Amino acid sequence: MHVIVNKEGIKKADLMPFVKQKPNKRIFGVKFHLGLYNLSNLNKQKWPHSWLREIGEEPMIFDPYATAKSREQIQSYIASKGYFDSQVMETIETANRKSKVYYNVDLKTPYIVRNLSYEIEDSTIRNLFYRDSFNCMIERGKPYDVNILQAELSRFERHVKEDGFYSFSGDHINFKIDSTLGKREVNIVYNIKKFQKVDANNRISLVPHSRYQVRNVYIYPDFVPKDALEGGEAYRQSLDTTFYEGYYFISPKNKPEIKYNLIIQSLYIKPGSLYNLTRTEQSQSHLLSLKTFRLVNIYYNEVPLPNVKDGGRMTLDCNIQLTLLSQQSFKVELEGTNSAGNLGGAVNLIYSHKNLFHGAELFNLKLKGAYEALSQKNTKLRSTQEYGVETSLRFPKFLVPFLNKEKFIKDYNPSTTLLAAYDWQNMPFYNRAMANATFGYTWNGNPFTTHIVNPIQANWVDLKSIDTAFYRRIQSSSYLAYSYRDIMIIGGNYSYIFSNQKIQKKKDYWFVRINAEAAGNLPAVASKILGRNKTAGSYQLLGQPFAQYVRADIDFRYNVIVNDVSSIVYRGFVGAGIPYWNSKAIPFEKQYFGGGANGIRAWQVRSLGPGSYVPEDKDFLNQTADIKIEANAEYRFNLFWILEGALFLDAGNIWSYNKDSTRPGAQFKFNKFYNDIAVGTGTGFRFDFGFVLMRADMGIKLRDPWIAEGSKWIMANRAYNFKNDFTIVVAIGYPF
Repeated sequence: MHVIVNKEGIKKADLMPFVKQKPNKRIFGVKFHLGLYNLSNLNKQKWPHSWLREIGEEPMIFDPYATAKSREQIQSYIASKGYFDSQVMETIETANRKSKVYYNVDLKTPYIVRNLSYEIEDSTIRNLFYRDSFNCMIERGKPYDVNILQAELSRFERHVKEDGFYSFSGDHINFKIDSTLGKREVNIVYNIKKFQKVDANNRISLVPHSRYQVRNVYIYPDFVPKDALEGGEAYRQSLDTTFYEGYYFISPKNKPEIKYNLIIQSLYIKPGSLYNLTRTEQSQSHLLSLKTFRLVNIYYNEVPLPNVKDGGRMTLDCNIQLTLLSQQSFKVELEGTNSAGNLGGAVNLIYSHKNLFHGAELFNLKLKGAYEALSQKNTKLRSTQEYGVETSLRFPKFLVPFLNKEKFIKDYNPSTTLLAAYDWQNMPFYNRAMANATFGYTWNGNPFTTHIVNPIQANWVDLKSIDTAFYRRIQSSSYLAYSYRDIMIIGGNYSYIFSNQKIQKKKDYWFVRINAEAAGNLPAVASKILGRNKTAGSYQLLGQPFAQYVRADIDFRYNVIVNDVSSIVYRGFVGAGIPYWNSKAIPFEKQYFGGGANGIRAWQVRSLGPGSYVPEDKDFLNQTADIKIEANAEYRFNLFWILEGALFLDAGNIWSYNKDSTRPGAQFKFNKFYNDIAVGTGTGFRFDFGFVLMRADMGIKLRDPWIAEGSKWIMANRAYNFKNDFTIVVAIGYPF
C-alpha cells in the first residue's frame, strides 16, 4: 500500500491510519509473523497449529471494498483540513497474485478562514468568552481545519467549567461554516447556545447558564464500597458525621484511620468556592499520590433549590469517597538480582505500614540476604554474599516549617524521606561493612519533572579484610590504594528527572536524569578551623578519613516507536567525578565502570578500560575510574509469544581524572580520548513473562582499545577469537 501526495500541506504519515488494509508486518524486510502463520495447518485446531496462528499474522488478502473505504476516509480527512475540492484516486496493480494499491492524493489550494464571527446567546458566557478571546485557537487567515475547531470546542468547554458552570458542555457549542464565498475562503460563525431547561410539565425553555457554588463537602475517609452496597441503610446508620475546618467527615464510629488535616491539605475544593473542573482533577490526583488510598471517587450532587442568600446561585454538594489500602503488610520476596550482568538471588523479609502516624506516612523495614555469581572470565572472582537491614520513613510533606504552607503542598506535592541501612558484604577478595543514612526531599516541578534533594547523606565503609595478593597489587597504584580503604562520606546530592512517557500510549518519548553530588566540604572546613593535622596523609572525622569530591552525570534516552512490533531506543551517558584536597580518588562506591549487561555488552562487567590501559594481571579484573562516556542504540522487535529480539550497538569507555603512572593510558585527555572508544555490537533475546523480563545478549567486539599497534578495529587488525571477543550476558530487565 502506497500513499502519494502531490504537494506539501498534508503529511503522508497522517494519512496512513485511514488505510484499512496494510501489508503484513516485516522485520528487516522479512514477513516473519506471516511465516509463523503459514507453518500451521488451517485444517487442524490442536497445538501447535492453533498456537502458530495465534502468535502469527494471517495473510492480508486484497479487498476492493476496503480499498474504496480507505479512499473515502482519506478524502474525508483532507476535506476536514480545508482541501474541499481535492481528489483521491486509487490505482491497483496486480501481478503474480500480488496486488499493490496506490492512493494518489491531488491536493488543491486549501480554503482559508476569511472571517470569524460570534453568536453567543448568553450574555454571561459572552463576557467570559471575550475576556478569553486571545486564547481562541481559530485564526483568520489560517487554513480551515476541523481538528482545530474540535480542539477549540474542548478548550472553551473546559475554560467555562473552570469558572463555575457545572452544567455547561460541548453540546452547547457549534460552528456554522460558509464555503460559498469564492476565492477559496470560508466564514465561520462561533455559536454558543443557552441552557435548555425542562420544567415539571416537560416544557423546554432557553435560560442563561448558571454558575454553581460548592455548598458542602462531604468526605468519607474510610469508605468501603462493598459494605455500602450490602449494608444499605444499616451501613449509613453506622457512620458518624464530624464537622471539621468547614468540611463534613463521615466515617465509622471508631477512631478515624487518617488525619483530617492531611486530607484537607490535599484538596483544591473548598466549601463556598465556585465549581472548578481542574481543581477536582487535582484533588483526585493529589489524594492518590499519598499512596494510602486504593480508590478516590469525587462526584457532585446538584442541590434542587438555588441558594437564596447568594442571589439565587445554584449550588452543589461535593462527595469524596476514599477507600484505604491495607494499612499494614508483611511479605517475603524471592527476587532475581542483576548488577551489571552478574546474576544472583535474594530473599527479602519486608514489613510495611502505609499510615504509621495516621498521616499517610509510609514506613518500610527490610531484612535482606543475597547471593550473586560473578560472570567475569579469566578471573578468580566467583561470588558475593550480602546481608543487611534497611528502614525508611516517608512523610507526605517537607519537614521544614516555612515550606509547609498549603499552597506549596498543593503545587509541588512534596515529601520527605528518612533512610538508614546497614550491609555486610563478603567479596572474594575483601569483606566490608557499610552503613548509610539519608535525609532528603522530593517534589514535582510539573507533570513531567521530579526533583530529589538529599542535603544530608552519610556513608561509612569499614574494610574488614582484604586478599593479600590483591592488596599487594593495588599498593603500586595510589588510585587503587585509595579506592580500597576505610572511608567516610559526608555530603549531599541532587537529581532531576524528566520523562514524557505516557502509559498505555505508544508514542515517542524522552527520559533524562541528571545527578550532581558533593562530599567532604563541611568536614574539610571544620578541620581547617579547628587546626587539625593529617593522619596517614588525610584529615579524619571520628577517627576515619573522609572523602572529598564532586561528581555529576547525565543519562538521557529517546524511545522511537517504529511500528506495532518494533522500536528503537537511543541512550547516552556522560559522567565525571573529581577528587580533591583530602582525596586522591573518589570512593570505590562512587566510581564508574564499563562493560556488563547494562553497558557495552561485548565486554564483561568491569573488564573495560580505563582508557587504553591493559592490566598485566587479569586475575583481578575490577577496573573502575572517574570519568565515563557511553552511547547505545538498540532495535527491539516482537517475535512471537513471550519472545522478543534485539540488535544493538554500544560504544564508550571509562578514564581516570588524575594521572596514574601504574596505569598508563588510563587518564582522560581531550586530544586522544576518542581513540580509546570501545565499540561492540550484538544481538539478544528477551523473554517477557509479565512479572519479570529475562534477557540474554551476545556481544561482539568491533573496536578494542587494548590493541596497541595498527587499527583498533578488530577486523582490520587480526582474526576473531571466540573466547576473548564474544561475550554472553544474562540479565533481568531491559538494559536501559
